[in-house]
Amino acid sequence: MMDQANACYTFDAACDAAIQMETQIYQNFLAAIRAVKDKAANEILQEAATVRLGIKQKLEMAALKGGIDEQEVKGAVPIMNLAHSIRCCDLHQIDAGADNRKALGFAIRMSKDALEFYRGMAEQCTGAPMAKLFKTLGDDQTRYLQQLEDTYEEHFLPEG
Repeated sequence: MMDQANACYTFDAACDAAIQMETQIYQNFLAAIRAVKDKAANEILQEAATVRLGIKQKLEMAALKGGIDEQEVKGAVPIMNLAHSIRCCDLHQIDAGADNRKALGFAIRMSKDALEFYRGMAEQCTGAPMAKLFKTLGDDQTRYLQQLEDTYEEHFLPEG
């Protein structure tokens, strides 16, 4: 096995890497929830943490069953890539004074990081059994990311 940037893992190792990544993102949300004082921001963070737990559970079930259920595959949706254009703050960190805009930006950044991970793993594992798992997880991530971006656009981007 080579390093993560250029290698495809066994199915179990790939699931473990994804579970570890989701656990880290969840821990980032948990730390943010504990730090942030604003109620609306905290609700956004709690909802995003709950989504991460669902994704982690899907990964754990895939590891347990040796694959992902066919009925769960839905396909990708377009995203706006707002994580690259939100200028309000460092989106990898959040502090006690964060408002709902910063919390939503933080959730977008964490989801974008997960999407990049899943897309990278799917590409590295093309043709291997776990490629489908990572493509599906990436596609699912685009749907969630689109919801976050739509909410951000609705509340924080000026009409053009």
